[in-house]
Amino acid sequence: MRSSRRSAAAASPELAPTLAHALAAGHPVDAPAGGIAADSLAPKRIGELMFPIAQQHVKVVLVTDEAIAHAQKALWATIRIAAEPGGAAAFAAVLSGRYEARPGSRVAVVISGGNTSAVNL
Repeated sequence: MRSSRRSAAAASPELAPTLAHALAAGHPVDAPAGGIAADSLAPKRIGELMFPIAQQHVKVVLVTDEAIAHAQKALWATIRIAAEPGGAAAFAAVLSGRYEARPGSRVAVVISGGNTSAVNL
């Protein structure tokens, strides 16, 4: 029988590891907020209501700013999607190999682009 419990991976920038720091500490903590995706992926602290859910169901995958920028460029070069840095972080995790899917699993990557344009790429 398959477990009904689902797990998810969350891509976070190495320079904005808010969720990773909270999971390591076992509770929400203040964390640094820097790098190219800080405007969308770097709250100072994970919320008290969200933390227990993330603690139970989410694994964090940290990606470099370079991997995020590479993912943005790859999205633009191949399928003409102008993704903002935060919106390209999950794709960066897959593209860089930081996230590896288990055989038979389904992977969904959400990409957004509200804070960028093709000119920025």
